[in-house]
Amino acid sequence: MLFFGLSTWVLALSIAVIMLAATAIGLVVGRLLAKRAEERGERESFREPFGVLQGALIGFMGLVLAFGLSLAVARYESRRADVVTEANAIGTTYLRAETLPEPVRSQSLDLLRTFAAESIAITKAVPGSTEQHRAAAASEESENRLWALAAKALDDQPDAGAPRLYVDSVNGMFDSQASLVYGLTNRVPTPVLLVELVGAAVATAALALHLAMFGRGVLTVLIASVLVTVLLVVTFDLDRPTRGLITVPNTPLVDVHASMGEPPAAAPGG
Repeated sequence: MLFFGLSTWVLALSIAVIMLAATAIGLVVGRLLAKRAEERGERESFREPFGVLQGALIGFMGLVLAFGLSLAVARYESRRADVVTEANAIGTTYLRAETLPEPVRSQSLDLLRTFAAESIAITKAVPGSTEQHRAAAASEESENRLWALAAKALDDQPDAGAPRLYVDSVNGMFDSQASLVYGLTNRVPTPVLLVELVGAAVATAALALHLAMFGRGVLTVLIASVLVTVLLVVTFDLDRPTRGLITVPNTPLVDVHASMGEPPAAAPGG
């Protein structure tokens, strides 16, 4: 929650400031050490140990960044799959509802349109926000009404196949939405993100120190700092499914909801 509560631009600016500050500290310390080592004639004696330390820190940083990015990408892809699964479940349930007898058929179709719209609202709201809780509560009310209608259809025709298939679809649709909601709140643990940020800052500072101490160009470490900053911002942004620059598309749900505005393809069941 430490990073999730920040807006995207504030988060990106904060990461950039931390990385640039680490780079500046590394450059200043490196130049001070180089000056003292030069006065004592010991500058070359530091080359090997500093090179080993720098290589170890950069390797650690690369490992941590790759680990964090893989976690964020995996969760992003899982959320996209949850949206598709929920859209397919709603579409299947809607088609099977068309085979129910009246008046359960019309009532169920209307409620399914409402349920689809509520699912879209859930994907647009920030996880844990008041808007999401409100959309989830409305969706739960629709679920209760849909389940009551499904039970009525099954009671009216206990031996018919259509109500049984419909009940199974309704249950699967509810499970899919639960996976969707929990997937939106399943974020990379804050300690992992902190380790990424701190590790990247320390490794960048070590690189800047090494280059400054042995008279290398500042441009190299600045480019490295910018690249690491961009990678961190992308990693953090992937873990913000509804409020970042890289959001989980809800197009499948929007398309399903739009298709529900067309006349039903099947006639009422008998």
